[in-house]
Amino acid sequence: MSERRYTASRRRAPEEHSNHEAWAISYGDLITLLLAFFVVMYAVSSVNAGKYRVLSDSLNAAFRGAPTRMEPVQAGERQRGDGADIKMSVVQQGMLAGQPRQALQDIPLHPPPEEASSPISAAEEAALNASPAPLEKMQGMVEQALGPLIMQDLVTVRRTDRAVEVEIRADILFGSGSATLAPQAAEAIKQLAGALRGYTNPVRVEGHTDNLPIKKGAFPSNWELSAARAASVVHVIASEGVDPALLAVLGFAEFRPIKSNDTVEGRNANRRVLIVILGADAAKANPAATSPVQRQRP
Repeated sequence: MSERRYTASRRRAPEEHSNHEAWAISYGDLITLLLAFFVVMYAVSSVNAGKYRVLSDSLNAAFRGAPTRMEPVQAGERQRGDGADIKMSVVQQGMLAGQPRQALQDIPLHPPPEEASSPISAAEEAALNASPAPLEKMQGMVEQALGPLIMQDLVTVRRTDRAVEVEIRADILFGSGSATLAPQAAEAIKQLAGALRGYTNPVRVEGHTDNLPIKKGAFPSNWELSAARAASVVHVIASEGVDPALLAVLGFAEFRPIKSNDTVEGRNANRRVLIVILGADAAKANPAATSPVQRQRP
């Protein structure tokens, strides 16, 4: 009898413990449903632009100062002023700072095509053309105008940092002891003046001679001869339409040699006319300012 009771008690199923955290499953399901509900509501909703502008202007008025508008702002109304605007850039808002809001007009982000690019009148185009030309462009025009003489080694064109120098041998310009231009030389100067016409580059014409004194003629010394030769060149340039206010005449006589005057070749090289075309950076400077002494050529 006792053995039967013991066997029956051994066959009895073990007692299960109750789960005290079962409520968390239902709570998690509820939170998930609420999250899905708010996501759906946010997806189907639209931002009220009018209320956004009112809030934006209110915040800007609080941080930048009291608004100058006395009447209340209605929801959905676009208020003009220094407040933030979702259709205006930061630069435009800065331009509107401190201005009466009632007097301001809407500023377009991009100007209309007809206002963005207006045609240039003939007078404006002429004013643009009448400006100092870059030295690179001026050098090209001078070399094109005096190309045959450059090929014959009678004219030398050099470009420095501040000017374009056109050196012409006096032998092809003037006779011995004379300041009258030869006909073929006058044509070359006219071609050069055509390249200078229409620009405001100051032009300095320098006359140079050798150290041989003048024994006879209309000039008492090389000073007058060098200045008269430079003046003859200037007269031709001015007659071709170059503004005389841009021209200057300098006579250096024999005191700016480029070679030694002890030889015939050196004296021939020293008898020259130097046309100095200044660059745009020197357009406002005095065109009659003298240049530094040139170094002698080897």
